Amino acid sequence: YNKLRGRIVELYGTQGNFAQKLGVSKNSVSRKMNCQTEFSQADIIKWSILLNVHKDEYGEYFLPKKLNIV
Repeated sequence: YNKLRGRIVELYGTQGNFAQKLGVSKNSVSRKMNCQTEFSQADIIKWSILLNVHKDEYGEYFLPKKLNIV
């Protein structure tokens, strides 16, 4: 989620500030960013609005990169 982290810092300074704007705890944001909990469809929509992410870019921001296993 490097691109997502970058956008959060760019617009809100810290994940804590972003969490406050979302109306959730800093830990809630941290768990999503560390793949401990998944993004719901509602999360993606709310986050994308606050981060100015167009739905065509959802995959770039909200889907973790998968490892290519040979």
